[in-house]
Order: sequence, then structure tokens, then C-alpha cells
Amino acid sequence: MSFSIPKTIAILERTPNVLSSMLYNLSADWVQCNEGPETWSVFDIIGHLIQGEKTDWMTRTKIILSDKTDKNFEAFDRFAQFKTSQGKSINDLILEFASLREANLEELKSLEIRESDLNMTGNHPAFGAVSLRQVLATWVAHDLSHIAQISRVMAKHYKEDIGPFVQYLRIMS
Repeated sequence: MSFSIPKTIAILERTPNVLSSMLYNLSADWVQCNEGPETWSVFDIIGHLIQGEKTDWMTRTKIILSDKTDKNFEAFDRFAQFKTSQGKSINDLILEFASLREANLEELKSLEIRESDLNMTGNHPAFGAVSLRQVLATWVAHDLSHIAQISRVMAKHYKEDIGPFVQYLRIMS
């Protein structure tokens, strides 16, 4: 499948509903557990997605599309959620994520990105030059990756309880 803005938006606009369906009103038992030391809980993952909506995807898209000569990206704080999510519930985070995503997609659509724009570049602090196509494709892959991560973290809550069936469930590895 080749990259396109409509295909990108088709996934990005569904992510908030997927997360809401999976997580809204779930108990802390489900959303606060993780896979062990230095791993993220479902709560942490949603907080991380919020940080991306605030400081990553659209910020970098606008830098790439700008007329500025300085197209350097700020480093993304992959751990900011540990501070910014404090005092919030999983429902608060889901609603905040949905609101931010909706606004970002409206802005993305308003940019009327052309095929030639997708080859424009910005400067990533770790990778150097990256294209708009790469940033937008990564946004989709990032969503899907974290949905899979959430599923894995939740599935592992029952790892000890499923007994011999563990051998058939790759998610438990």
C-alpha cells in the first residue's frame, strides 16, 4: 500500500475511538499495571500519546511546511507524561487525547498538503533530515504500535492464569 494523506487520516481519526472503546471506565487494575520495571502502564501510554499531540506530529509538520530557514525539530520528551498526567484519571486522558487529536486532524486537513509537499524536510535531532511523508507515516505507525503495546500490557495481566495456552499466544512473549 502506498502512502496517502487520506489513508493516514483514516487511521489517525480512528485511534481515539479505539482507545476509548478499550479503556474508558476501566479499573486501575487494568490501566495502572505494567510489564515490570522501567515499562509503561496503559495510563502512561495514553499520557505519551497526548504529549505527541501537543509537541510532536503537528509541530513538526508545520516546521517542515514553513518558510523558515531553520527547520530544526525540538527533541521530543518521551517521558513528559509522568509529570503531566499526574492527578488525572484514565477517562481524563482519553478525553484530552480525543480533543487534541480532533484539533490536530482539522489543522492537518486545512493545510491542503500536496504530493510535492511530502518530500519537504525538517531536521530531526537524532536522524537529521526527515521528510514530511516520513513524519506523517510514522504518526500512523506510532498510533498502531501503541495500540498493540496497550493490548500486550493488558493481555499479560492474565499470563499466569492462562496456563498451557501461553504457548499459543505470541502476545505473552
